[in-house]
Amino acid sequence: MLTASFRVIVGDSVHESLHRIGHASAYRWPRLCVVFQKVHLISEKGYKETIGRESIMKGRDRVIRDEIHRDILVPASHAAIIDTPEFQRLRAIQQLSTCEYVFPAATHNRFAHSLGAYHLAGRLATHLNEVHPGLLSVEDEELVQLAALLHDIGHPPYSHLLETPRVYATYRSHEAWGRDILESKETAIGKAVREVLGEQRLGRLFALMDGQDEHDGKAIPRFLKEIVSSQLDVDRMDYMIRDQANTGAQIGGFDSARVIRALRVGEDGRMYVKRWGLPAIEAYLVTRYHMYQQVYFHKVNMLTQAYLVNMLERARELAKSGRLTVSMELEHMLLNEALSPDQYVLLNDAHIKVALPGWAAHEDAQLSGYANRLLSRKDFHKSLRIDHLTVEMCEVVMPRIREHLVQEGYDADLDVIQATIRKRGYLPYNGGILLEDGRDASEHSALIRSLAQPHEQCLIFVPEAIRDELERSVREWIKPSQSSLSQFD
Repeated sequence: MLTASFRVIVGDSVHESLHRIGHASAYRWPRLCVVFQKVHLISEKGYKETIGRESIMKGRDRVIRDEIHRDILVPASHAAIIDTPEFQRLRAIQQLSTCEYVFPAATHNRFAHSLGAYHLAGRLATHLNEVHPGLLSVEDEELVQLAALLHDIGHPPYSHLLETPRVYATYRSHEAWGRDILESKETAIGKAVREVLGEQRLGRLFALMDGQDEHDGKAIPRFLKEIVSSQLDVDRMDYMIRDQANTGAQIGGFDSARVIRALRVGEDGRMYVKRWGLPAIEAYLVTRYHMYQQVYFHKVNMLTQAYLVNMLERARELAKSGRLTVSMELEHMLLNEALSPDQYVLLNDAHIKVALPGWAAHEDAQLSGYANRLLSRKDFHKSLRIDHLTVEMCEVVMPRIREHLVQEGYDADLDVIQATIRKRGYLPYNGGILLEDGRDASEHSALIRSLAQPHEQCLIFVPEAIRDELERSVREWIKPSQSSLSQFD
């Protein structure tokens, strides 16, 4: 029987789990990884450093049920981070911004995705330690999981979409905001992470998230950084599986478990894929290609994204001139040129959605036009059905399209929308995916080579009533005899 003193040392949750080992049913066995991680930490670091912090003594380890990964095991110390207002805010930030206008079930959020990336980071770290015993210290296993958990903490409302100076008076990347939020001694999550890691390990966490090679004289292995950020990282693996599930996109998919099982670490510190894992990597990259083609770059998704950004840009102009009153949160977004982390984390998707009905009734035609379309999904503009319309072509034809719209009685500012699709494709060699012979995956697979081509396309949206006429005109304008764009005809 476990003694009372042992129970005091390791905590109630560990004591209870060890006590039940002999009677555990199959579904309880995954919990043991949390138990033995704590026991190992105690043996290496001692009671005070490992268990002595108040946050670890409080609460219980947690099992979170996830639609993709099923059970996600979370020790009490990490649950304390997840339970902060700043992390819980991610529940109110949709993963795919306006994609729900095309795929109604695509309302999943950054909260679930962050937990999924955290889970995959733990699985991958555990796997690498199994095939390379002693490769990761317990401390670095924890750091790589927390780096995955916290990688999206700085996202603005509607995810990447509103990460633009057109909307934010204080513009910074989501990575920069995330760093400020975590570094702050005023945010609850900043305090929680410090309590779990301490200042020195917090610095190593930031160095890992920033992709640095070392911190405080101690190297950060390249494979650790690749788990968090690479062309085969846990962020991409989770969001592709999750986005496919929630959009219903029928594109084959890939097996994340097999991808993870195929990964190893070479003598140079980089991850590589066993030769038998190549088909799983092909499936992963093909899935990524089709998700961009069919989901992320869907023409209606691109259109509604443009509506939302244009609407907020117009709201900013009106608010600046005193013609529009906005909430405190939106005032922070649109007008505050010295936005603090405390103010930034007050913002989420709901503040914009709540404003839509009022803006739809506003006297300004641009603001109300965009808001009404987003509210009703009526009167959407239609894309010109011209294949291979490039950005260079758009620069030539857009002035003429605007002129034509004005002649027909349309508003040249409101009734033409331009959106640009840019996709880099798979990037071999420069941070590409390696096989065990040290060569890039593209050298082993014609399929992967075909996915390395960058893709750029311009979309032009106009009122449906004039689309056919404009399509005929644009085709004439880009004919070889009338422009220098003959190579594109």
